[in-house]
Amino acid sequence: MESIIRLSAALGIFCIMIIWEYVQPRRVQRVARKQRWPVNLGLAAFNVGVMRLTFGSLAYLSAVSAADHGYGLLNQWPVGEWLSIIVTVLLLDFAIYCQHIVSHKWPLLWRLHQVHHTDLEFDATTAVRFHPLEIMISMVYKVLCIVLIGANPWAVIAFEIILNGAATFNHSNINIPPAIDKKLRWLLITPDMHRIHHSTVPTETDSNYGFSISCWDRLCRTYVDQPLQPQTTMAIGLKPFRQQQELGFVRLLLLPFKALRK
Repeated sequence: MESIIRLSAALGIFCIMIIWEYVQPRRVQRVARKQRWPVNLGLAAFNVGVMRLTFGSLAYLSAVSAADHGYGLLNQWPVGEWLSIIVTVLLLDFAIYCQHIVSHKWPLLWRLHQVHHTDLEFDATTAVRFHPLEIMISMVYKVLCIVLIGANPWAVIAFEIILNGAATFNHSNINIPPAIDKKLRWLLITPDMHRIHHSTVPTETDSNYGFSISCWDRLCRTYVDQPLQPQTTMAIGLKPFRQQQELGFVRLLLLPFKALRK
């Protein structure tokens, strides 16, 4: 049931975003969807299959197990249900923010994470463009965090939905008026904010690491307000890959095992 809830929410938000992109796009895309979407969606489908065959609902089950055995911070001190949910979501969100930074700084993890950044455009499908090994490592890390926190099981489900939904939203090629975007950024990661992270400029790639709420980037001083080039024309991706056509499915799976480029 937990898997069905998460998958239904993810598909619903994805459909809303791709319709919004079609009606009100932020940028004119120079690489056709027929080149990119089969690769990105193919990776997404492959990753779903791999996770169902391996880890399944491990995040939720680890939270249930921690609660049953009294493991973790929140299970050591009695707190109210709602406070437990809020603290769980905030701590897990900060944990993912930290993981994202390490994925850029540690060469071994960057080999995997670069798959996400090789996309030459930026839209809702970019949110699911990840190497399966990175997804698996992320799940192991998430489970460790859940046990250490003593995460509320219901909050884990909510967090997974928020994480997937926020990633789809902030990777979307949707046009939000600048005045509204500016206000939203005080709480949420907007597409214009996260697009900077996908810039080919290294100092911009190494910024705006958040996935859902924007406070971590501001508090940890990794926030960049505007890119050097206009949002509508800035180059997306990694410079070494800008000179070639969109990488295919098999090449993306093999990319981490080839010479490292950044």
